Amino acid sequence: MAEVTSEQRGRVRVLFLDNPPVNGLGFDLRTGLMAGIEAAMADDDVDAVVIAGAGRMFSGGADITEFNTPKSSAEPFLTQVITAIETSSKPVVAAIHGVSAGGGLELPLGCHYRIAAKGTRLGLPEVNLGILPGAGGTQRMPRLTGVEAALQLIVSGDLVPAEKALALGFVDEVTDGDVVDAGVAAGERLAAGGELRRSSEVEDKIAGARGKPEIFEAFKKSIARKARGYEAPYACIESIENAVNMPFDEGLAAEREIFKRCVSSVQSKALRHAFFAEREAQKIPDVPKDTPKTDVTSAGVIGAGTMGGGIAMNFVNAGIPVTIVEAEQENLDRGLGVIEKNYANTVSKGRLSQDAMDTRMGLITGTTDMNHLAQAEVVIEAVFENMDLKKEIFGALDKICKPGAILASNTSTLDMDEIASATSRPEAVLGTHFFSPANVMKLLENVRAEKTSPETIATVMAMTKKIGKVGVLVGVCDGFVGNRMLYAYSRQAGFLIEEGALPQDVDKVIFDFGFPMGPFAMGDLAGLDVGWRIRQEQEATRPKDLRYSPTADRVCEMGRFGQKTSAGWYRYEDGSRTPVPDPEIEALILSVSEELGIERRAVSDEEILQRCMYPLINEGAKILEEGLAMRASDIDVVWLYGYGFPRYRGGPMFYADTVGVKHVYDTMSALYDEHGEWLKPAPLLKSLAESGKGFGDM
Repeated sequence: MAEVTSEQRGRVRVLFLDNPPVNGLGFDLRTGLMAGIEAAMADDDVDAVVIAGAGRMFSGGADITEFNTPKSSAEPFLTQVITAIETSSKPVVAAIHGVSAGGGLELPLGCHYRIAAKGTRLGLPEVNLGILPGAGGTQRMPRLTGVEAALQLIVSGDLVPAEKALALGFVDEVTDGDVVDAGVAAGERLAAGGELRRSSEVEDKIAGARGKPEIFEAFKKSIARKARGYEAPYACIESIENAVNMPFDEGLAAEREIFKRCVSSVQSKALRHAFFAEREAQKIPDVPKDTPKTDVTSAGVIGAGTMGGGIAMNFVNAGIPVTIVEAEQENLDRGLGVIEKNYANTVSKGRLSQDAMDTRMGLITGTTDMNHLAQAEVVIEAVFENMDLKKEIFGALDKICKPGAILASNTSTLDMDEIASATSRPEAVLGTHFFSPANVMKLLENVRAEKTSPETIATVMAMTKKIGKVGVLVGVCDGFVGNRMLYAYSRQAGFLIEEGALPQDVDKVIFDFGFPMGPFAMGDLAGLDVGWRIRQEQEATRPKDLRYSPTADRVCEMGRFGQKTSAGWYRYEDGSRTPVPDPEIEALILSVSEELGIERRAVSDEEILQRCMYPLINEGAKILEEGLAMRASDIDVVWLYGYGFPRYRGGPMFYADTVGVKHVYDTMSALYDEHGEWLKPAPLLKSLAESGKGFGDM
């Protein structure tokens, strides 16, 4: 139960925020804190107040589960609590430890003095939820740090260490001792004399920016690329500019109005959905929290190519030794060289020290002898997509690896049940589908085979978190969740260029929707030969009665594999990654259209968007029907972290709810009538549309 507990230390009253696990500032805690402040102000035996956090942190901020509920509009608001603190006649000190974030920092900003324990992280990350600090953060922070620092802090949403907070001016003291003891001492000093410093009354740090809109325009330009499509960063800038140009009370009132506008926006709802979806994905009904699991302290990787090297880097980045096995010494040396070069580039950019690089490289052992994997707790196979080769490797690993070791495959499409059948330990086999580049992309699709044990799943999900990935558990099917949906999306993109669009037309629509790039530019980046090889493997089982686009195969037959060959769907100048439309590709597309007997036509942006996004959603509905994803929100996490789906749209299934599942179904029905079987609406999509429900209602 959320509560505020108190402790009297001499003539100082200490109020502890106690709402585990993060001391969220929900209605009950706000009510208790207001009562505690009022009681302390009325008590003649109290000269000063210290506010501290119980447990592992000061406060993680507002309770976002209360947003848009009756509790969010119930007094006391956090702004009222902070005003009561700031205007009090007795000094109030914030004793901060662990994390002080969002409303959990706005509260200290209203105190008269702030002490942070060494190692504390502080910041205003509300922008990541599509909102702005709505309890005075945009008004008080610039008064303490100056406008430039406040813009950077609030618009980035970053948490900074206590030492940086001290240097910037929004923390007054950093201690490596007991922070509550230090807070009590500060309270006693302030009570003994001296004027109380109220953040709302400070003007010198903002005066120089008053009447200078060019400061804010320049900052908007500096974030334009990173903030593309997002509304909240610009709302934050607007409110900070108000802090500069309005009296405090007017700026505070304007901040509240901007906050209310943001919190009710589709973008904020989408970003909050994404926040909770990531956490929900870790909950697996038949793998409870107390399931036994192994703490992975050593790993092996088969293959030193692009994927194998990237996977290995994840382990050593987390301090886990890894052994990389390659068949040929030449390939091993090349792969280790690429890893070293990647780290050296990071060092050259100042994001990693040379000592840290040396430590990480020291955790890597390269070998051509698979027997060196005998003691590894997890071995991940990362060779190219060939079932016979993978089964041969798993059969060998089964004999070499110790009992209890987990055998995983980085396959992106192949049947994990068939791979597991090559071993005597199918309960210890699963897929770990990393996304390229594996050392950068955060998603890890963990693929549960028919006989994978709960202990194996628990171990790999915990390992996923340990190596800094976001894990989603999925079932076995061609392409699993992400790539199976990608096929539906990219298939329509291929049909669209045969019907009248060009690659740059499709890519522009998808980019404008919010993706980092469209399907054709993405294919060039990933390498067109990868998909070509998969299509060749699938040719024997491909349905002959369904439409197939040969254009991508023709591009590969020309030796154009994307950026790696300086030519794919686009051409690329030497040393450049900028796609340039190529007349040679346009001529190829026109010839394929003619060969297929398709009369080309004008294709609207709306059709491009619907033909790409709605089949994606439809395939997600089929995946849910088949039980290959546990939740619609799990599919959203896969697409947010693995494919660059715009976070401010919440993921494909959440996006379907925002535009209306009935609208998606009706559009798919019309497209099905016009274009055939690939666009047949999923039964689940139909049933949701007819019942007036969305994927979020499941």
